[in-house]
Amino acid sequence: MAKLQPVDESFFRSSPSRYSRTWSIDRPASEVWAELTGDRPLHWCKGLAVEWTSQRPFSVGTTRQVKVFGGLLKVQEHFFVWDEGKRKAFYVTEANAPLFKSLAEDYVVEPTGPSSCTFSWTIALAPTALGKPGGPINGLLFGKFFDDTTRYFNAA
Repeated sequence: MAKLQPVDESFFRSSPSRYSRTWSIDRPASEVWAELTGDRPLHWCKGLAVEWTSQRPFSVGTTRQVKVFGGLLKVQEHFFVWDEGKRKAFYVTEANAPLFKSLAEDYVVEPTGPSSCTFSWTIALAPTALGKPGGPINGLLFGKFFDDTTRYFNAA
């Protein structure tokens, strides 16, 4: 496994590549948060399998493992932001392919009313020389996950 460089919150503004989407969802923020922190987070994203490797309750320091397309890409994640019910962010600590120097994701859920919210998902990365040509593939892959999220939440 290749080691990746840890990042802080500034990486979401300074990374060389960023992918982001915000949805308006007609569900309470607590329900959307529960989906993102349940036993099968992001289960609606085809080709993505996420497994928590830390015990509940989750907080800063929580870890999980993600497999993309059956393990073609496998990463270990470390959460460095955890604001229960509102925001969580992680950086990747290791990957089975040396495609990234750093990779991080940020999830923000904000209520807009008693039965509605916004959900923002940001993916930030710094590719290695080997990973740089994969930029268009990253855009397609992350766009697909965003499209899956739009369909799942029937969101705008």
